[in-house]
Amino acid sequence: MQRVPRRNTKPELALRQELHRRGLRYRTSTWPLPGLRCQADIVFTRAKVAVFVDGCQWHGCEEHSRLPKANTEWWAQKLAWTRERDERNNRELRRAGWLVIRVWEHDGAVEAAEAIEVAVRTRSVQSGSGGSR
Repeated sequence: MQRVPRRNTKPELALRQELHRRGLRYRTSTWPLPGLRCQADIVFTRAKVAVFVDGCQWHGCEEHSRLPKANTEWWAQKLAWTRERDERNNRELRRAGWLVIRVWEHDGAVEAAEAIEVAVRTRSVQSGSGGSR
């Protein structure tokens, strides 16, 4: 598990490249909320949008995640704990005024970037910042 990259994965890089191509600027691997032990993959600080690119296996994607045959009970508990942690972090970020967007690694970068761009530009206009950061 130590060899599994935590950031700069292929799906994350593809999404970041598409967002950058659209003129959006962001921070990467950033803690959006002080005191919350949660690092978002892509953060738009002015618009208060936190994007997480979730791996299918590690976050329990209904479509692609499969429990290993060895140590099945432990893996089931680990995936349940991960989903609970994700929900807790989502709740805390939303409570602080953040928009949380979760993208599965199998989602297309273009489609995901489209949804993120709309959210960031809408929130930037609403907040009066006009920027995309």
